Amino acid sequence: MLVHLRLTAPTDLSDRVRETLCAPDWVTNVTWQRDAVIDPPGDLFECDVAREKAGALLDKLEHCGLKEHGSILVLDPSGAPFAKAEELEEVAPGHPDDAVIWEQVADDAESGADPTVSYHLFLVLAVVLAAVAVLTDSAVLVVGAMVVGPDFGVVAAASAGIVLGRWRLVRRSLQLLLLSFVLAIAVVALLCLVGRATGMIDVADVTRARPNTGFIWRPDQWSVVVALTAGAAGVLALSIQKTSTMVGVFISVTTVPAAGNLALGLAFLETGEILGSLAQLGINLAGMLVAGTLVLGIQRRWWIPITAGAERVFRATSYGNDDGGDAASAPGHSRDEGIDVRDEE
Repeated sequence: MLVHLRLTAPTDLSDRVRETLCAPDWVTNVTWQRDAVIDPPGDLFECDVAREKAGALLDKLEHCGLKEHGSILVLDPSGAPFAKAEELEEVAPGHPDDAVIWEQVADDAESGADPTVSYHLFLVLAVVLAAVAVLTDSAVLVVGAMVVGPDFGVVAAASAGIVLGRWRLVRRSLQLLLLSFVLAIAVVALLCLVGRATGMIDVADVTRARPNTGFIWRPDQWSVVVALTAGAAGVLALSIQKTSTMVGVFISVTTVPAAGNLALGLAFLETGEILGSLAQLGINLAGMLVAGTLVLGIQRRWWIPITAGAERVFRATSYGNDDGGDAASAPGHSRDEGIDVRDEE
């Protein structure tokens, strides 16, 4: 699995960029087009790099000055059906599916902390669904509300900010999380008041026995376990770009259902419902934040040796089939032979 880099550099940095791209044996298909960039003027570089080492290469390119004086574009090809790609995967330590590209993690975190209209709408709609789920005691609607809720991305952004030392990002994330839930709960509470005034709902709908949704406002020790586990799984999935796993995370945490129950409790001034929902919401948000921060911290400090060591173990057991490792170390391989230099004069 490869990552494609598209780089622009001012001419005074081009030699350093070329040396950086040609030095490692886990980079291939290096191209250099002189004066190909018009505005701002400069040279264009492209290359393919083993995903496991993409972060290391990006760090070196930033040290060359590209982050300030050029540009770096990271692309994920849908496929790489050529032999050299397999060789690069053999040379790079670890497995591409386990690779963490911290630049992408940081960019995703910055985006996740941005307040947008769509984020607030999704959260309000999710809390509406949760409130209806409580009124109808519908487990299916609870799951639907969990899936619609967009709040986990903001929790993950706060965790990333803590691990990366971006305290402004942490502040933005926590601020968005707090204000968005306050807004969504207030909107849904107003809707519940309208329903109460029109006779659509009454206090008995909120306080009656609810075997399918009563857990929402009755947190226990398992609420802590689920919040920690879901937070760890969610951040791990985001860091290695396994977004398909996120659905399981969404339907595990009880943030949005607790917000819906809280809105109903506020509309009818039911103290037990209010306090229980607040406790459930706080436990889930805090648990996810703590677990997410721990997982990212472990990945930041020890992920490369962990994955590289695990890969060696897998290869030495029935898990791995090392049928292509010799190709990467074949003699006669020269880094500069693969570079395509185009002079656009």
